[in-house]
Amino acid sequence: MKPSLLILAAGIGSRYGGIKQLDAFGPGGETLMDYSIYDAKNAGFDKVTFVIRKAIEKDFKEILARRLEDKIEIHYVFQELEDIPQGFQVPPDRVKPWGTGHAVLSAADAIQEPFLVLNADDFYGAESFKIAFDYLSSLQNDDRKYCIIGYELAKTLSKHGPVSRAICETDSHGNLVQIVECLKIWEQDGQIVYEDDGKIINVMGDPLVSMNMMGFTPSIFNQLRDRFEKFLKESGKNIKAEFLLPNVLNDVVRNKEAVVKVLPSRAKWFGVTYPEDRKNVIANIRKLIEEGRYPEKLWEN
Repeated sequence: MKPSLLILAAGIGSRYGGIKQLDAFGPGGETLMDYSIYDAKNAGFDKVTFVIRKAIEKDFKEILARRLEDKIEIHYVFQELEDIPQGFQVPPDRVKPWGTGHAVLSAADAIQEPFLVLNADDFYGAESFKIAFDYLSSLQNDDRKYCIIGYELAKTLSKHGPVSRAICETDSHGNLVQIVECLKIWEQDGQIVYEDDGKIINVMGDPLVSMNMMGFTPSIFNQLRDRFEKFLKESGKNIKAEFLLPNVLNDVVRNKEAVVKVLPSRAKWFGVTYPEDRKNVIANIRKLIEEGRYPEKLWEN
């Protein structure tokens, strides 16, 4: 079976101040998802599953789905706070979604083939989709061989404030050893630094980071189910705790339950963390159009 896309579009975007996954950045009103799907189609993908919240379903379909319905096979699944195993309860004060691991788990019934996970509000670049498609096309559904598309850290920072980045440590074969989450990382006086327990620490070299562009086979779903229940037992009452994909992969690798290949990409990444990032994203897309990499109106033909 051909690999498919799984686009995580249920986030709230508290720092951005709006539904950034539906914001228009292209000259024809295109979202960043439009550009991802355009690049993915050219790489060989022909099916996409969107993870959304019911609260944005109407807007989502009106803004995006209408122009895509004759371009690619579309499916929808919902990530809701109440979608948890029996025996657990949602804390009454919790508003934040359960995290990217839970978002992927929400699609378990909709996906039966190798698939590529990506964020709705990131621009990943055509090269990354080609790398991912080629890798995933070589896998069987029960293979426990996953992948991360790795980007150079320096090319993923924001000029408008600290960001969270997942630094990938690999062995000599390019296989993941561990992911180190840096929750506040930025450039300071020409050096990339991050904050750890109140201390400012320099990042050595220019490591590859995960921007949540990850490839899996359906075998990941059972691994997610087991770990989500464990997460709920240990942290479910913490209204800020999140069940995140990098933490799942760390555990999977540590327990030798899968091999995760980190595949370097030279593609340009950009995204919107802060409202001030919007202007830069629009300028980057305009430059790519002027270079002939995308048409002025993405879906006109």
